[in-house]
Amino acid sequence: MTSPHAAQLPVKIVRGACPHDCPDTCALQVSVQGGVAIKVQGDPEHPPTHGALCTKVSRYTERSYDPTRVLTPLKRSGPKGSGQFLPCSWDEALDAIATRLKSIAARDPEAILPYSYAGTMGLVQGDGMAARFFHRLGASLLDRTICASAGGAALTAAYGGKLGMHTEFFAESRLILIWGSNSIASNLHFWTFAQQAKRAGARLVCIDPRKTETAEKCHHHIALMPGTDGALALGLMHELIAHDWLDHDYLTHHVEGWPSLRERALQWPPERAAAVCGIGADEVRQLARDYGTTKPAAIRLNYGMQRVHGAGNAVRLVAMLPCLTGAWRHRAGGLLMSSSGWFPRARNDAWLQRPDLLAGRTPRTVNMSTIGDDLNREASPAFGPKIEALVVYNSNPVAVAPHSGRVVQGFRREDLFTVVLEHFLTDTADHADFVLPATTQLEHWDAHSAYGHTYAMLNEPAIAPVGQARSNAEIFRLLAARMGFDEACFSDSDETLARGAFRPDWVDPARLAARGWVRLNLPDAPFAEGGFATASGRAVASDDGVAPDHVPNHECAASAPALARRYPLAMISPPARHFLNSTFVNVPSLRAAEKEPRLEIHALDATARGIASGDKVRVFNDRGSYLCRADVSERARPGVVNGLGIWWRKFGLNGTNVNELTHQRLTDMGRAPSFYDCLVDVAPVPPEPGA
Repeated sequence: MTSPHAAQLPVKIVRGACPHDCPDTCALQVSVQGGVAIKVQGDPEHPPTHGALCTKVSRYTERSYDPTRVLTPLKRSGPKGSGQFLPCSWDEALDAIATRLKSIAARDPEAILPYSYAGTMGLVQGDGMAARFFHRLGASLLDRTICASAGGAALTAAYGGKLGMHTEFFAESRLILIWGSNSIASNLHFWTFAQQAKRAGARLVCIDPRKTETAEKCHHHIALMPGTDGALALGLMHELIAHDWLDHDYLTHHVEGWPSLRERALQWPPERAAAVCGIGADEVRQLARDYGTTKPAAIRLNYGMQRVHGAGNAVRLVAMLPCLTGAWRHRAGGLLMSSSGWFPRARNDAWLQRPDLLAGRTPRTVNMSTIGDDLNREASPAFGPKIEALVVYNSNPVAVAPHSGRVVQGFRREDLFTVVLEHFLTDTADHADFVLPATTQLEHWDAHSAYGHTYAMLNEPAIAPVGQARSNAEIFRLLAARMGFDEACFSDSDETLARGAFRPDWVDPARLAARGWVRLNLPDAPFAEGGFATASGRAVASDDGVAPDHVPNHECAASAPALARRYPLAMISPPARHFLNSTFVNVPSLRAAEKEPRLEIHALDATARGIASGDKVRVFNDRGSYLCRADVSERARPGVVNGLGIWWRKFGLNGTNVNELTHQRLTDMGRAPSFYDCLVDVAPVPPEPGA
């Protein structure tokens, strides 16, 4: 990649931050020689990530220099979804986009919808200049629910925000419950702290329907049915109460609503909880004993358990467990699901996003998790105007949104004007009218908070933009100028936005610039003496005398018995180890490691259907069907199949992916999708003649 002359030049180290949707948010060191990035490494001095990178990000230079990368604006030349484009100039693309958006906005700006998520977690290239642009335009707002809003709503109800313990202190815990997380694959640096604790004698328990790589490395695996986590939490509470493994002082002084929750938990003896969860009653009893008698005990709660109907109630119940035992008194006790709630007080969000540009308007809000239905809706008093334009950045909804058959139907509307800011021709970009080449993390300024630790981060550009790529922020600046938006805030540079992203009274800008990361000033044991972010300062166990409860799945025998008879297998769709959501699916080496889309199925379920490992199978329900290869495996428990995702549809065996089967019904709290709340059946696909 470097010329012989460049190889003689000195190597410069540039500080950065991993942009991807991962709790670790690693500090990076990018080696640059002769203007070319030659290596990406972790920063060994960054306490929560200590210099280690996952396989995906350690190859980040491959992403920036990928020969298939989009490096010039593209204009559609074929049917929607065909992926047929011709190069065009930036001026042609921006002029055409601005003209179309002006025309729609003149009728109703709410007919324009921005659609974005966590393709980058950056505060600048995510919702900095983009938010300013869409606020000034008066476009519809996006309810960004697709990943964590159910758990976020639950933690906010319980603790007053998405708050938790420091990840580093798990190394000192004596018991760790890894609940709904394949940490080895999706939270690598937490796992290193868990391993430190294990070597020091701690017991590790994994709670997950799937026997993941993480479950294999723990002392015990509890393979409960999907969507039954709330029942397990209540069963544990029952035993904590029955054996008086409670911190009565903590409950008295730092928890409100406990009597109602206590009454609820006493209705859930181990036998009842176990029957709902599909596990043994002794497993409930033993886990409760371990949790109630081991100090300090910590829970790493992750997003796997949130993708079902009862996700909010379940997260709230699990969040109360450390309050019952007083685990919060120890810095190595408590719970971590997300640390992102610590950052709003440190971030300069109002300055970054400028909601004042709405000028008193209150646009409608569209839920990103129901985009399949919403793109196919006509105008109505309840919904508002029909969506006429979609601007997609940092997301790939055609691949990742639920019930993707409906999503594709909406994206293929000829009257829908679609603009996509991207690095590659994803499934979504294939449906665009214009694709605009965006910079990668090595090519732009950004600032990052985190949801797995409490360090503010700065990303400096290591190299000049490749080809004609421009940063998201620059693209929205240019569009703003063509739309006639003359407010001074549209002149702020990416560097200005990045350096101003944090409040200086919380994050010292000089230290951040010099080191690339700064820890927020927070106590080691944030809730040792209460002090939750609720109105009362106490954790909230119930609302107006009504305690959380187990809420069955939308699709299960308890709530939909007729459907369960037709489709007797529950399906979850955890991420394939070498992908991150739909990111990296286009990297040949990582895709080769995954080989083909796979469905893990237990031997009992496979035998009953005449399926062997390696067989091509059809996974189906009323919403559609999906072809993949069967993997008869102990990773699946009986009655549950694991459809590993998220493959791009174009790389699927029949042009679909696992989201062909998922539905758009939402969770009990947080308006989130229920990806893992899905009934299916599986059948072998006969071999083609002559095969």
